[in-house]
Amino acid sequence: MSTSSLFQTYARADIEFERGEGVWLIATDGRRYMDCASGIAVSGLGHSHPKLVEALQEQAGKLWHVSNLYQVKGQEELGALLVENTFADRVFFCNSGAEAIEGALKTARRYHYAQGHPEKSRVITFEGAFHGRTMTALAAGGQQKYLEGFGPAPEGFDQVPLGDLEAVKAAITPETAAILIEPVQGEGGVRPVELSFLRALRELCDEHGLLLVLDEIQCGVGRTGKLFAHEWAGITPDIMAIAKGIGGGFPVGAFLATDEAASAMVPGTHGTTYGGNLLAMSVGKAVMEVVTEPGFLEGVQNKSLLLKQSLAEVVDRHPEVFEELRGSGLMLGLKCKPQVAEVLGAMRSVGLLPVPAGDNVLRIMPPMTITAEEIRLLTEMISEAASKVEAKD
Repeated sequence: MSTSSLFQTYARADIEFERGEGVWLIATDGRRYMDCASGIAVSGLGHSHPKLVEALQEQAGKLWHVSNLYQVKGQEELGALLVENTFADRVFFCNSGAEAIEGALKTARRYHYAQGHPEKSRVITFEGAFHGRTMTALAAGGQQKYLEGFGPAPEGFDQVPLGDLEAVKAAITPETAAILIEPVQGEGGVRPVELSFLRALRELCDEHGLLLVLDEIQCGVGRTGKLFAHEWAGITPDIMAIAKGIGGGFPVGAFLATDEAASAMVPGTHGTTYGGNLLAMSVGKAVMEVVTEPGFLEGVQNKSLLLKQSLAEVVDRHPEVFEELRGSGLMLGLKCKPQVAEVLGAMRSVGLLPVPAGDNVLRIMPPMTITAEEIRLLTEMISEAASKVEAKD
């Protein structure tokens, strides 16, 4: 039995970090590791980014928390930045991606209720999805390995195969309220959704009076080279959940909506104690200011091309280790032939920190501040790790 006081819900690696610098994490034993997963798509601007540190320190010396009973200037400022740069008219701040999904789903259902259609409460979701760890988010994702042992899952979700438009059409009933989808599945194995499929979903929602809800918790805030991944398809959602990258490492979540979709969320329908906390808003605003600077997203696109080309060469050189490269922007995945744990161990041994995903995939999602030289080093280290795996066989 572990002597730790913590719940034993994580299979933690025996590594502890004490500081970070850009794409690098420094362990307590002094060893440097390249964080090529950005803390699971969270630290998009790397570690100890000076603008984020300054914003947090300045706010920490003033005021931390007042609750949402009062006006919060930081929420208005960050909200305005999100509205100015997206489809949305309204923003609700929370603390995490799971909370953002919960709020997005409540907003979708409440919209139809206010329109005189309380029967419209069901949501179409997709196989391989992951929307968070709350009971409702797990039910939306539909993966039994996460639901097992927790009793009956909340009702109201109809899951269909990803990319199967006919299955979506068949799942629409008079009780359908919305379609929920990740433009790039993260936990499901770094699977980008076809842009034509996203466009077709938008058309179906318009045709049937449904709301299109996007989960951009992992793929948003610049990760694919656009501010949000759905922009590549030239569409807009009605509601969108975000988190992870918007806080740069500080817990921030939000759901965004059009005026129409948000119209039924009146006082008393939703709330949060910590959401929109002054510390979180100061960091989120700094993140948005950096990511929307002229040339930043173009830089992400250029780095993505370089990383993809370099990783494609690694896959070609090590066909017994890697089956394919997939993903979008700086949200990439290497599908492994051996068990992913073996390849992950080899990568950690050479100083790399990717994270696994479904379908035997390792996610490669470095901070968007990574340099061309660091991309070269990253791919060299992956090749070195692959050679170690080959030497074992």
